[in-house]
Amino acid sequence: MSPLPTASPSSPIRRQTLGDLLHRSAARHPRKMAVTCGEVRWTYAEFDALCDRLAAGLAGQGVGKGDRVALLARNSHAFAAMRFALARLGAVLVPINFMLKAEEAAYILRHAGARMLATDSGLAALAQAAAALDTAVRQFLWMPAEDPSEPVDGMLDFHALAACREPLPAVDISGTDVAQIVYTSGTESLPKGAMLTHDAVMWQYVSCVVDASIAGDDLALHALPLYHCAQLDVFFGPAIYVGSSNVITAKPVPDNLLALIAQHRISSFFAPPTVWIALLRSPLFDQTDLSSLKKGYYGASIMPVAVMQEILERLPALRLWNLYGQTEIAPLATMLGPDDQLRKPGSAGRAVLNVETRVVDDAMNDVAPGQVGEIVHRSPQLLSGYFHDDERTAAAFEGGWFHSGDLATIDDEGFITVVDRKKDMIKTGGENVASREVEEAIYRLGGISEVAVVGVPHPRWVEAVVAVVVRKPDAALDADAVLAHCQTLLASFKVPKQVVFVDALPKNPSGKLLKRELRQTFGGLFET
Repeated sequence: MSPLPTASPSSPIRRQTLGDLLHRSAARHPRKMAVTCGEVRWTYAEFDALCDRLAAGLAGQGVGKGDRVALLARNSHAFAAMRFALARLGAVLVPINFMLKAEEAAYILRHAGARMLATDSGLAALAQAAAALDTAVRQFLWMPAEDPSEPVDGMLDFHALAACREPLPAVDISGTDVAQIVYTSGTESLPKGAMLTHDAVMWQYVSCVVDASIAGDDLALHALPLYHCAQLDVFFGPAIYVGSSNVITAKPVPDNLLALIAQHRISSFFAPPTVWIALLRSPLFDQTDLSSLKKGYYGASIMPVAVMQEILERLPALRLWNLYGQTEIAPLATMLGPDDQLRKPGSAGRAVLNVETRVVDDAMNDVAPGQVGEIVHRSPQLLSGYFHDDERTAAAFEGGWFHSGDLATIDDEGFITVVDRKKDMIKTGGENVASREVEEAIYRLGGISEVAVVGVPHPRWVEAVVAVVVRKPDAALDADAVLAHCQTLLASFKVPKQVVFVDALPKNPSGKLLKRELRQTFGGLFET
């Protein structure tokens, strides 16, 4: 019997990569608005054609399959175009957190072996300083920003590359090729580079479309940094996949966000709880027409139940989704939908379409409902490994499951509630205290704008529970009131040993609380 005819996985006949995704959306919706950023407005046909020209221009500068190209830039139309242009060349996107210091960014450049670094005018000095620290970077690419800016001398010009008239070279790309290396910003001293293939990212897009209801008639606002996989791959990528219209901004501050929602009649918006809180506290919130906003998403950290209830009360037409995950799973893992927000407050929900999730003990046994264990996953969305780090790759996949490092409980319906990171669990006097439980209790007290609970060294208890609190404006609140409130709700060992008031909590550009900084700042509170 003769073998059945087959086509190569990289053949354009059956290939499905990130570069193909945009092209197919443009074929379906050529005249539909794809990207708006500042004064720039591209239809899908224009966006697709520009990405082809940009890819050809990059190829003319020597960028090819497997080359790592780093982006150190704020959100812009150019960032969005680079994402798809690199994918069409089989090059590997390496997004860098623009809040890093030069030495920290240089580590990523060195580790990734990036030879080209794309940046914008506002971050050019940081990019040049980082590249000078013994990296392989030999070319800089200037990218335009949301607001008008001038090209940087000595850098390749985005507009010139995007005007290339040479044909796009044929490249043998398949779904198993690495599309991006995203460096984790977690608790470890040196970041790990999570390698994510086209297949992994696109399986994750399918999960987002199905379980987060990303739809073609959405008009989505993308305000959190695109260097972070949440904004890039849970929202922007799936939106392009289904043909949504997208507004991009680099300014996730209340005045700008509220104005854009009203101006563009935004229907879909993602932000971490800290940004939602900032919107609620803005004096412009009640003065702005937010009636177009129908879908609200949060993630990156747990939404305090009191804040979630306030959002639903003040935006009654809004439906909320809680999305939980991490870089290594591209990144969406579980979802709590609108119908369960009040029924399962504080939960991260259940595994999304293409993910299998368990909560296990140290022996990899499923924990009983209500008991604390570690979240582990199996999924085609998972990373293929950590770049140049076989040891940590093997550790992450020990026992045939990916170990998230997050602690959680699971109930008899399979709903997961994240308790803490393993490294954020406070061990005080031999007892385990989940910082989130204490935070939830404090949020129930009037006058609290934000709170973070951390463990700091203590001569008697080894670690002491400390609450770092931001008051609401004009709130009459002192430490004694916070402690008295906690004593009515929490076991004595969970009650903070000290309450500290600050003007603001430290956060990264994704809105995630930087508890490491709080531990460093207040680490000497109990020194004798």
